[in-house]
Amino acid sequence: MISASGNAVRSSPEKDKTVRRIGGITVKSRDLLGYLLGLLLFVVLIPLLMWRVSGPVRPGAARVVCFAVLAAAGIALSVWSIVYMKAVGKGNPMDAFNHEVAPRTVNLMTGGPYRICRNPMLLGVIIYYLGLLICLGTWQAAAVFAVWFAVMMVQVDREEKRLETDFGEEYLAYKSSTPKLIPFLR
Repeated sequence: MISASGNAVRSSPEKDKTVRRIGGITVKSRDLLGYLLGLLLFVVLIPLLMWRVSGPVRPGAARVVCFAVLAAAGIALSVWSIVYMKAVGKGNPMDAFNHEVAPRTVNLMTGGPYRICRNPMLLGVIIYYLGLLICLGTWQAAAVFAVWFAVMMVQVDREEKRLETDFGEEYLAYKSSTPKLIPFLR
């Protein structure tokens, strides 16, 4: 189905009508759950695991500054992607291996951070984790990152198949003109 703005729209009934107001913004409980799970998993638990498996590390000031800069940039890109997804896509990013944790997007997003690559939220997390890897400087943290990255690439491939089904030719055109993850690399 095509909306009045020309974006592809996936028709699906609202699954959760529970609404809350937070700071003047309407947030459905499933949206909130998706945001909290994403924050807990990607911003807290995975980095905590990387730190814990690294053993005792004492990074120098330069490594800590590098981490702070990359973490801020990566998280900012991810947050921009989430805000854009909510505003334009009318959905939430928490979709794990084709299990809808929070409402999926109903509009295909091709602007904003999605002009940079098809997965700007993931790119932001990668930038954050690369800062952490530089800070920690251990092979153990790199191993956790490698496993996480492999799992995420499987998730991305599954998600792209779903997006092809949901948005058809419009997604295929976007996919052919926009890099998957790394800007400027097709």
